[in-house]
Amino acid sequence: MKRIWRSIVPALLCLGAVSAQAQVSQVSVWAAACANCHGTDGRAQAGNAALAGQSKNELVLKLQDFKNGRRPATIMHQISKGYSDEQLEQIAGYFAAQKP
Repeated sequence: MKRIWRSIVPALLCLGAVSAQAQVSQVSVWAAACANCHGTDGRAQAGNAALAGQSKNELVLKLQDFKNGRRPATIMHQISKGYSDEQLEQIAGYFAAQKP
């Protein structure tokens, strides 16, 4: 029985690592959609809002305000509605973790 567990546990750990990596990859794909206006990894050119290194909580609040129509926008209100609240949190976390 111990032998079985010794082979199963490492396999489960590997699956967990693959799953976590897939989730990080998915968030980076969502964040890449922001690059047109906010630059690669949130490092925007002059004239656009930089997202890299901002507070996750502040980014979440801004995204929620766009999504709920509380913050005026030209396109962000439409884009933000395409994501769930959980996805917006993950995207905000991604940009918060980037170096400005």
